[in-house]
Amino acid sequence: MRAIGLTLFILLSISLFAQKMDLIESTEDVIDRARTELDAAMSAPEGEFYLWGQEKGIRGEYIIDLTIREKGEVATVFCQGNEGGTIGSQNLLKDHLKEFKFGFKMPKGKSYKFQYRFIFVN
Repeated sequence: MRAIGLTLFILLSISLFAQKMDLIESTEDVIDRARTELDAAMSAPEGEFYLWGQEKGIRGEYIIDLTIREKGEVATVFCQGNEGGTIGSQNLLKDHLKEFKFGFKMPKGKSYKFQYRFIFVN
């Protein structure tokens, strides 16, 4: 009985201290925050996208239109331009972006579209 009580206490404590994502409502703030997170993900030597690009051998510059929604999910990815990269690399990037999750949330039912330039240099 004591073990069950202790287990419930631990589970409740974890859920109370879990980091909540920030709710951002302004279009400009959403886009600024998304670009800041992508800048961090593209930064050397520790950024998620930087490391992923190094691992996959991605090169070139890709101009991507992104639509994000609600809980920081990427809804759509559309490539506007590609300089010095391959179609295969472009498709890998699109797939990787669809799995990316931003660290903030937006109002329900709203989506935000913006453009970002990914530059991979090996």
